[in-house]
Amino acid sequence: MARCRLPRARRRGATLVYVLCLLVIILLLGISAAQMALQGEQSARGERDRQIAFQAAEEALVDAQNDIEGLPGAPGRSSLFAPGSAAGFADGCGEAGALGLCLPAPPDGQALWLSADLDGAEAGSRAVPYGRFTGAVMQTGQGFLPSRRPRYLIELLPFHQPGTEAGAAAGGLTTASYVYRITAIGFGAQESTQVVLQTYYRKQAAGAGP
Repeated sequence: MARCRLPRARRRGATLVYVLCLLVIILLLGISAAQMALQGEQSARGERDRQIAFQAAEEALVDAQNDIEGLPGAPGRSSLFAPGSAAGFADGCGEAGALGLCLPAPPDGQALWLSADLDGAEAGSRAVPYGRFTGAVMQTGQGFLPSRRPRYLIELLPFHQPGTEAGAAAGGLTTASYVYRITAIGFGAQESTQVVLQTYYRKQAAGAGP
């Protein structure tokens, strides 16, 4: 029986097609691997930047607490935070020496920290830049450092001792004891990366127990 054989030129053409298909498949696999590696790098870079912003916001919370308590040899504004005193706090936050000291929003209004311009231009912001009243220093704008100094606001809220009537202060600060709600924003190496942290802090009167 006679066998049908393809001409040599046709066999070579078929081999070339197979090789080209194999090269295309390898190329597509290489592109896919490169894209996955690039996405992983971007994800790692974003997480690193978020950590920078997170740590900056934590530093701002500590700076706010030092602002409230004062530091040895540098009392700063600690006299404004006398237990039971609302001196220096203002609607919409204060200015100059009382910058960032805020009375709470009305009961039916939005929380002040939600409506405050925390990430706006520093010149027009009512938030306190890191170190403004404590003298603390933070390097910014280079390498893996925050792009800007973090900031914070301090809101004055009524504090009710255990066993007291909570409704007595509804609608206003009619209690003699307060707690401070501190809201801080930190920036990553990219200014668009921002982290907001919040804590509550109560200053004890001198000689008072925990």
